[in-house]
Amino acid sequence: MTSTLRRAGGFAAVGTLSLAAPELGRAAAAPFAIVALLAAFVVDEGPVFELFARPQDRRDGRLNGLAGFALAATGLAILSTAPRESMPTGVFVAAVLVVAYGKVGARAVERVDSDPARSAAGFGLAAFLAALAGQLIVGWNLGTTPSLPAAIFLAAAGALVAALLRSMLYERDDPLVMLSTGLLLWLFDAIGVTAGLTEVGVALAVTVALGYLSYRTGTASVPGMVTGVLLALLTIVFGGVGWFAILIAFFGIGGLSAKYRYEEKRQRGVAEDNEGARGSGNVLGNAAVALVAVIGFAASGSVSMNPDLFRFAFTGSLAAAMSDTLSSEIGVLFGEPRLITTLKRVDPGTDGGVTWQGYVVGVVGAAVVSGVAVGFFAFDAPRLAALAVVCGGVAGMTVDSLLGATLEGGRIGNQTVNFLGTLAGAVVSAGLALLL
Repeated sequence: MTSTLRRAGGFAAVGTLSLAAPELGRAAAAPFAIVALLAAFVVDEGPVFELFARPQDRRDGRLNGLAGFALAATGLAILSTAPRESMPTGVFVAAVLVVAYGKVGARAVERVDSDPARSAAGFGLAAFLAALAGQLIVGWNLGTTPSLPAAIFLAAAGALVAALLRSMLYERDDPLVMLSTGLLLWLFDAIGVTAGLTEVGVALAVTVALGYLSYRTGTASVPGMVTGVLLALLTIVFGGVGWFAILIAFFGIGGLSAKYRYEEKRQRGVAEDNEGARGSGNVLGNAAVALVAVIGFAASGSVSMNPDLFRFAFTGSLAAAMSDTLSSEIGVLFGEPRLITTLKRVDPGTDGGVTWQGYVVGVVGAAVVSGVAVGFFAFDAPRLAALAVVCGGVAGMTVDSLLGATLEGGRIGNQTVNFLGTLAGAVVSAGLALLL
């Protein structure tokens, strides 16, 4: 039986074929297409089969895993050689190597330590180094020197995206991980990285350190940690320090509120699962709208849109997330909740149940986000801007409660409710900004 590390090494060797793309030109997809055909229809026994075969492959008598991996690489190679609007060769190589070598890093760590956080770190480090080296090698081969800050950012973003998807999917879903990573890196490359080497380096160091701290303090699970690091990195690089300050204020205060009097919440049956640690679904549900807003801000110059609208959308969405988080985590500790739609008394923890104390705390949470935003962003009318953000936060919190009372649990889940609540906060804040 082939060890998982040796198998990962075999996939890494196949992924290394991407480095030949500059020499092959339009035929860059050919090596991977050949590997896919051999894996699917020819190799069904022998040492090569034993090297690449996963348990399901042995049952099927076919190297489905290798065929899917090679087909995904083939698809990205075709995109990189398209006659118009082609994916940059460096992005293609980075996406392939992130998955191929990240698996080697994870398997190497897993041989000596079963801690999932260390496995994710091993994946991320190996993926980052391979993607960075791949971009530099391809750039040298093509005779074009890539921007080092951009190459570092794309390598880090690719490693984080792949690590996140890998933590949420199965090993057989490597093709989906590779394709998703490639398309996202293509988007990030198209937006462009204007930050310098020092800024990107500091951003990467700070976000990784804060992610590790959130995991060690129990405020985030491993997928939640990876998601938070990715969101923070994108926010700093595409937005700036002010955007990051707002994001970290939400994650820091929100995470601590989940741990606040946790044992009392657990006894009342209203505590979050996993000791209050945030998972990837929770992080994305609360911050997906903010992420879209910061990417929209970075791309606003290309689409001729007012960048201030994206600032308000970003801040309003996080004000809504902060309001809802604090009202839920603090409000359940006080009084008897009432259903927001009927004002009838309900059990603590009931979806859509609110307390006046929780509502007040929610307003305070929105005001905190508003204060940070006004402190960092040079709004033309700071007081009106602060009012727009607070209104957006309260509106988002209210929408979240209304959806919880009417739709949550039956038609939609908690993450969807959180997403819609933050979307409402973004829309209200941006709309008020236009009116005021």
